[in-house]
Amino acid sequence: MLLLDSTHNIHSVLMKGQQEAWTGSYWDEFASLPAIIPEGPIAILGLGGGTAAHLMLTLWPSLQLHGWEIDDILIDKAREHFGLSDLEKHTECGGVLNVHIGDALSASTTISGGYAGIVIDLFSGGEVLPQLQEVETWLQLYDKLMPNGRLMVNCGGGSTCGHDGLSEWEKNSTLKTLCKAFPGQVNWKKMPKSEGDNYLGFTGPLPDLTVWAAALPDRLGSSVVQWASCCLPRN
Repeated sequence: MLLLDSTHNIHSVLMKGQQEAWTGSYWDEFASLPAIIPEGPIAILGLGGGTAAHLMLTLWPSLQLHGWEIDDILIDKAREHFGLSDLEKHTECGGVLNVHIGDALSASTTISGGYAGIVIDLFSGGEVLPQLQEVETWLQLYDKLMPNGRLMVNCGGGSTCGHDGLSEWEKNSTLKTLCKAFPGQVNWKKMPKSEGDNYLGFTGPLPDLTVWAAALPDRLGSSVVQWASCCLPRN
C-alpha cells in the first residue's frame, strides 16, 4: 500500500501473493472500461503506482496502455516495490504499459488517432485537481479521444455542506462540471463506504448494463449494474 503525502490517503495498492488482483476500491471499476469502448490505446492520467494498469492488463492482456504521472520519484518507487516494471514488458498477448513522466493535462498526452478511453485519477493534497472543476479542461480531454471513446473519472468525495433538494450526484463538484461539459452524456455511481466512498463518472450514452456485466468477471459484472445516467433518478 502506498500512502499519499501527509493526507495519508491511499495512492496505490498491490495485492501481492494473491491469484486475483482486486483491490476492493474504485480501481476495480476502471478495469470495466475496455468492455464499452472501441479497440485502441487507453490512457491513464494519474498513473500513481500502477494499480489500475495492473488490473486492466490482468483482465485485458492485449491492451496498449499509456500511463502519465508527474512524480518521477513515485514511478521509481513503483518500479521497485509495486511491480510497475513488469507491466512495461509486453504480455504474451502483446499488451504493455508505456510510462510517461509529465503533466497529464498537457498537450503532450495527445496521440495520433486518439485514445479509445481515458482514465482520469488526478489528485493533489487529497483533493481532485482544481483544473477538473473547469469545463474547458474536460473539452480538451475529450478532444484526445477517438470516435466513440469515453472518459472514466475518479471524481473524489462529495461535499459535506447541506444540499437540500439536490440529486445525490450533484453533491460532487467534479460530476457537476462534467455534466456542464457534456449535457446528457454523463453517467455516475458512488462506491460504498467500505470501498472508499468515491464518486465515479464516465462519458457517453449509458450502455446496456446487462450486456456490459456479461462481458466482465462476476465481481465486476455485479458492480457495473449500479451505474446510472446523471439525467435520470436512481431506482
